[in-house]
Amino acid sequence: MVDLFFSLLRSNLGTQLNNVALLFFRIAISAELIYAHGLKKVGVGTAMAEVVPNPLGLSEAFNQAFATTANLVMPLFIILGLMTRLATLPILAVTLTGYFVLHFNDPILVKDVPLVYSLCFLLIGFTGAGKYSMDHYISRKFN
Repeated sequence: MVDLFFSLLRSNLGTQLNNVALLFFRIAISAELIYAHGLKKVGVGTAMAEVVPNPLGLSEAFNQAFATTANLVMPLFIILGLMTRLATLPILAVTLTGYFVLHFNDPILVKDVPLVYSLCFLLIGFTGAGKYSMDHYISRKFN
């Protein structure tokens, strides 16, 4: 019984279960970002493509392309586990801008969505893709 208790307290990031959990988490949060935000940006499921807010005053074409890439293409890289840590950076740029710039004065119930996405992709950025990823396969191939 004591061993079971201490096994629940122990964190070992190299375990099979943690690698499976990281794979599931990567796929689930990335698929949700694509479905909830990415597809709207190209007009799938809506009458017109969503016009992305531009709080930083960038060129409209660049702003739209960057947000679309961050919400549609980069999550695909994360699902595959390909260049995972780099792929989180554009997503974090969009979500953190949404939280700290676009929704800064909004109530927490409005700005919690970009905060939660930011925290999720920060976790993926810090931990990497895990064992079940293209990153792991490529790094094993070259080492």
